[in-house]
Amino acid sequence: MEYLITVLLLFLSALFSGLNLGLMSLGPHALRRKMELGDERAAKVYEVRRNGNLLLVTLLLGNVLVNSVLAVYLGSITTGLLAVIITTALITLLGEIIPQAVLSRYALTLGSKVVWVVQIFMFLLYPVCKPIAWVLNKTLGEELPILYSKQELMNILEEHSENTKSEIEAHEEKIARGALTFGDKSIEAVMTPRSVVTFLRKSQRLSERLVKQLKEQGFTRYPVLEDDADNEQAIGMLYVKDLVGLKSIKTVGEVAREKITFINEEDMLDDALQTFLKTKQHLFLVVNQFEEIVGVVSIEDVLEEILGDEIVDEFDKHDDLRAVALKRVG
Repeated sequence: MEYLITVLLLFLSALFSGLNLGLMSLGPHALRRKMELGDERAAKVYEVRRNGNLLLVTLLLGNVLVNSVLAVYLGSITTGLLAVIITTALITLLGEIIPQAVLSRYALTLGSKVVWVVQIFMFLLYPVCKPIAWVLNKTLGEELPILYSKQELMNILEEHSENTKSEIEAHEEKIARGALTFGDKSIEAVMTPRSVVTFLRKSQRLSERLVKQLKEQGFTRYPVLEDDADNEQAIGMLYVKDLVGLKSIKTVGEVAREKITFINEEDMLDDALQTFLKTKQHLFLVVNQFEEIVGVVSIEDVLEEILGDEIVDEFDKHDDLRAVALKRVG
């Protein structure tokens, strides 16, 4: 009988100690996310974890009570120094160290199996624990969700990439990394510089030879400027697909579409993406602080920073237009 009582008290001591560390390490917001994904274990644990301070006070008070009873009981069946050694060893090793080590690793799995025991003690100790929990709630406020910085999220992604059990695929990790970092890059970092961009003049005649050249270059859009070589004002954009079926020779200005958008080279890519979506255009002219045209940037340039792969326009003949343009100039 003595052994049975000792085992029962040690079990309760281990339970309170282990659950105190294990359950309190499971944030209510994280449990709620798991619940939304259909995790039944999280649903069971959330029932007690949502009242964090009440759970904490119950587990601590229960642990103190059980350890006190265990110490007194062991002292009654043993004597002297032996009682101190046995009591200290059993409570420290079996009641604290081992259960905390186990529950810290398997908190959700084991916690969901014994949560009913916690609910019983929360009911029994409610008159004592509730007032203390109420004071803690008023003093400390509600638990806040854990928020991660960009760098912390990047580190988490790296940990997933190094773990064979991760459910995140390599291409998904690449996209996630791109989405986290592309907002830190400016237009200047991804634009095609003016020196390698083909500009057309308003009065240029779309002869058969010019049309052929434009198609052979492999680009889908060409910026159009005023006729004066000293006038850098852009008046529109020529779409190569608009040249299909052109029966009579016209000037570039007659065929070019007037809608054109300028964007500053210092703007960030996330702002540029929002502008692309708002204007429903695919190519912007990039200007500097003096309103001088310094290059062009396409929506593909922006999306490539997120996806980490080249995006090819359905009408383009080249995979990387910036590389092609730079190669031609070189």
